[in-house]
Amino acid sequence: MNRTKTSIQLEWEKFSHLFKREEVWAKTILLKEGEIAKKIYFIEKGCFRLSFNNDGKDITFQFFFEGEGISSAESFRYNQPSLYSIESLESSIVHSLTKTDYFKIIKNSPLIKQDIEEQTIQRLLYIEKLFLSRIKNSPEERYKELLEQYPKILQRVPQHYIASFLGITAISLSRIRNRR
Repeated sequence: MNRTKTSIQLEWEKFSHLFKREEVWAKTILLKEGEIAKKIYFIEKGCFRLSFNNDGKDITFQFFFEGEGISSAESFRYNQPSLYSIESLESSIVHSLTKTDYFKIIKNSPLIKQDIEEQTIQRLLYIEKLFLSRIKNSPEERYKELLEQYPKILQRVPQHYIASFLGITAISLSRIRNRR
């Protein structure tokens, strides 16, 4: 099968020398809550979660998979302490980019700047939907949405992280799964 690369893929390749390929083990913390994000990561292979500590309780609030970028945007952009941690849930491969190189790319490529702006808007829309879902939907409806978005999540993410993401206990998640 002959696949032609898109113009945006070709544009990104011009800057491939700025990326550092990193292999990370499962349970590796890329960024700790309270630290300043120095890198942005693009996931080639693997699964990651964003989490924070709430009065001693570990709360998972987002998952990331292959083809997605991950960082603490506010921390990375504005040098503020990250509000959350980034952790690998399985052995993974990421391509990291320093802040200096990130801004070098943005400055030198209007096409990539436009691509990143579009990705940022898509991420914002996702977060809006997630926020609304947390307010209006039952845990069972949120579970169904999660399975639709990430059909293989049950094979890749431990149940207690999925339960935390849904805002329920692992026992409640088990009940929901048994009803399906």
